[in-house]
Amino acid sequence: MKYYIIAGEASGDLHGSNLMKGIYAEDPYAAIRFWGGDKMSAVHQLHSKVGEGSGLVRHYREGAVMGFQEVIAKGWRLLGNVTGCKRDIAAWNPDVVILIDYPGFNFKIARFAHRHGFKVFYYIAPKVWASREGRIRKLRKYVDRLFIVFPFEIPYFESKNIPYIYKGNPLVDAIDNSEELKRTREEFLKDNKLDDKPYIALLAGSRANEISTMMPVLREFAHKLRAIPQYSNYQFIIAGAPARSYADYTPWLSKEDRFIKIVFGQAQSVIRHAEAAVVNSGTASLETVLIGTPQVVGYRMGRLTYSIAKRIVKVKYISLGNLCIDKLAFKELIQDDCNPDALVTEVRKLIEDKEYRSRMLEDYSLIRKQLGGSGASAAVAKAIIDILK
Repeated sequence: MKYYIIAGEASGDLHGSNLMKGIYAEDPYAAIRFWGGDKMSAVHQLHSKVGEGSGLVRHYREGAVMGFQEVIAKGWRLLGNVTGCKRDIAAWNPDVVILIDYPGFNFKIARFAHRHGFKVFYYIAPKVWASREGRIRKLRKYVDRLFIVFPFEIPYFESKNIPYIYKGNPLVDAIDNSEELKRTREEFLKDNKLDDKPYIALLAGSRANEISTMMPVLREFAHKLRAIPQYSNYQFIIAGAPARSYADYTPWLSKEDRFIKIVFGQAQSVIRHAEAAVVNSGTASLETVLIGTPQVVGYRMGRLTYSIAKRIVKVKYISLGNLCIDKLAFKELIQDDCNPDALVTEVRKLIEDKEYRSRMLEDYSLIRKQLGGSGASAAVAKAIIDILK
């Protein structure tokens, strides 16, 4: 069968790659054409037995944006991507179009695909429970099957009479089966020519606008923490997003920042071997939970975007892990609250307050339990193929 998969950002690339592994296991001669990234491309190269038309169409780094200001700024390019995607789907004529999160783009494709007679499956539901609930109508109208990945989504979609399939969360498998996490701390440091010193992990986000907003805050935080005598030998390691380059980070770093390093494509290792992590929310925060590193979430956005978001976002927490157990397992510092002094205070607490740290790790165990066991990606792939058959 022919599968057309669309993932528009780093987290979608991760989940898309694991879904593709499941599809190839169930359907060895699957033809998969996709919008995604390096992880999906690697799975395709390893498993694909079909050459005709399959493979990567466009890398997510060419179009991933977030926030109202950013969408307005890049609107014409996004519109061109949508048009090109529609034409590509029509020309390739797949058996199913599988959309992974990325709702601003994917709802436009869902509408087109549905109207042209293609089956439309949505994997990792758009976060309509957080904002823009009006999109529920689009899910009903344009999507044939919805696959959800969080337990707290079950009562929500049931209350909206939206049929769903829930097989657990694929991130559990991604972490538990990660080859990267098999490396020891010594191997990680040696491979990246890093000093054998304690360090704080810094995750500034995967999009250029997130990085440019967070980097000045993270740099000042690093200097303030290191100025405290007991932290004077600490390093700070930025987990460089896989689709980004040094040019996205270096404008905010100088010769005075030699203790701040950047390591690309190894976020899981950066998180695992850190004393604590400052994380820009999103999937990385949930990865940090599953890896088991104490964290604080810090999130800033453009002022216009934040002003609008405050009016439409209706969830208590911005972090998926906290939403899973409906409490603050770890602190969230948002917008003006996300400042260097507040980060210093919280990171010191993560490291110095053993009881506080221990309670957080206990909550991590509850979050993992809520996410279900292993095999989610394979189970979703099987469900997709069974439906198509």
